Amino acid sequence: MKSVLCINGSDSMGHAGIQGDVRTIKDLGGYAVTVVTAVTIQNSMGITGIHQLPTDLVLGQVKAIYEEELPHAIKIGMMDNAETIRAISQEILACPNIVCSPVILASHGGLLMSNDSLVAYRQHLFPICKLLIIKCTDAEILLGRRISTDTDMTEAATLLHQMGPQWVLLRGGTFAKGRINALLSGPDCQKFFSSVNIEGWQRHGIGGTLSTAVAARLAQEDDVPTAITNAHNYMHSQVVYASAQPRSLQPHNLYNQFMTLLSEHYTTAHDVTFYATQLSISTRYLSQITNTVCGRSPKQVIDDYLLQECEQLLSTTSLTIQQISQQLGFTSQIAFAKFFKAKKKIAPTVYRDGRFLR
Repeated sequence: MKSVLCINGSDSMGHAGIQGDVRTIKDLGGYAVTVVTAVTIQNSMGITGIHQLPTDLVLGQVKAIYEEELPHAIKIGMMDNAETIRAISQEILACPNIVCSPVILASHGGLLMSNDSLVAYRQHLFPICKLLIIKCTDAEILLGRRISTDTDMTEAATLLHQMGPQWVLLRGGTFAKGRINALLSGPDCQKFFSSVNIEGWQRHGIGGTLSTAVAARLAQEDDVPTAITNAHNYMHSQVVYASAQPRSLQPHNLYNQFMTLLSEHYTTAHDVTFYATQLSISTRYLSQITNTVCGRSPKQVIDDYLLQECEQLLSTTSLTIQQISQQLGFTSQIAFAKFFKAKKKIAPTVYRDGRFLR
């Protein structure tokens, strides 16, 4: 198994931090090695206390790991000690796959990093990281400017590139009503992603899980766009669309498996029977599962997922309607237009005009 080093704080509830990192890496078939930078007191209500570990203790953990092996990828999260940041940057230079995911703002809006730490993070870690994953609200603090449009996101990504990262994933823009956006920017690449599941993508620990999933895929030799695609599929099936209920409950396990299959086959399979057959259960039982977990029928889940992809392609690509219908597995452009109009009450061409996007 490929090793992934996670340099992060500890989450006493296990939803995020080092504990969440280990779970994510295991799910994706990797082997986690860890360096704890801080101990936190937190629960679902938020963080009430943070103790940053001394530099020599944090650095000692890094050196102990490097004496045994060179990690295939590194994810860096919570650190609020400028001296520690400078020291660690010198120790991890040999790793080609460094993912930085700075934790600047808490969910309640309070700062989790001092200005000295922000400066050190920018000066010493950004220049050596392959990918920077950062929320728009955190990037606003870092850049000292508002990010309130898609154009602002593009300009912010350019400024972040100038600080050193090869790739930037700027996430959490909610400028179009009912959607949440992300921008991937890199060498000869600039691509917007969007989702209607705003609540799912804003759950506690989502950013940390995403960055860890990307690092795990980079460790398995994905390039950055492919790593993000594979991490995104994992997030859809296991985190964003997954029920918050314990995984030990069979219906919720099957629901997660259903969502995994849907993320893999939505371009070729739109019928409930296909997914029930893949899960070795009846369509009736699949219907019971989805109604229990999310209050919708399997067909509604499939259609909602497909509609989200339709909207994204219409909003963020220059593909023709015919090309989109073919890419999403519709039998014809007419069938695609009929599906879209039934769901959105407007034609796809009208939706693309932009009059209904804002």
